[in-house]
Amino acid sequence: MSAPLAIGVLASGEGTTLDALARAQGPYRVAVVLVDRPLVGAIEVARRHGLEVVDVGRPRKDPLAWADRVSDELARRGVELVVLAGFLSILPPTWDARWRGRAINVHPSLLPRFGGHGMYGLKVHAAVLAAGERESGATVHLVTGDVDGGPALARARVPVEPGDTPERLRDRIRPVEHELLVRTVTEFATGARPLPYSGGDDDRAARRADERRA
Repeated sequence: MSAPLAIGVLASGEGTTLDALARAQGPYRVAVVLVDRPLVGAIEVARRHGLEVVDVGRPRKDPLAWADRVSDELARRGVELVVLAGFLSILPPTWDARWRGRAINVHPSLLPRFGGHGMYGLKVHAAVLAAGERESGATVHLVTGDVDGGPALARARVPVEPGDTPERLRDRIRPVEHELLVRTVTEFATGARPLPYSGGDDDRAARRADERRA
């Protein structure tokens, strides 16, 4: 493992999570930012921090070739840990096999609740409120072939308040989400978690606890 740890960030949106990672100045460096959409905010955020950004497009006609390109762009820059930061394109199983244990995602809910296909951004917070939940939060998990289904590495809880809207809930969860992700990346960078990472009993226990709550 290099020092600092080389991470690659995959983003599709505003770039707020990328901005948090870059601002934290932890024992890691953002080696490259890959986006799958032109003109997204993450591009400007990357440039503002002096980071290399590459538009890999979307996996339309040939998702396997697209996944190979994503992997090649990361490997070419010596990336050791991949961070999905609001990345909306679905990575196929071939990509997961290559990066298993070296890719993490952050999701704005207490997974396994309110995760999976189509659950992103304000849709997650709207679903939490519609379900009458008393709390929500954020989860960092390993990336696997199941969307938002990998083993949880860390969770943080945020209470739902009376009168909350999806926007208000998002705005309270977002800084907690960023802090959780930076802390997890730092654990990999310092060796507190090894790479590749297979999860542990504590991670599975945390997941089972939330599943029982569901």
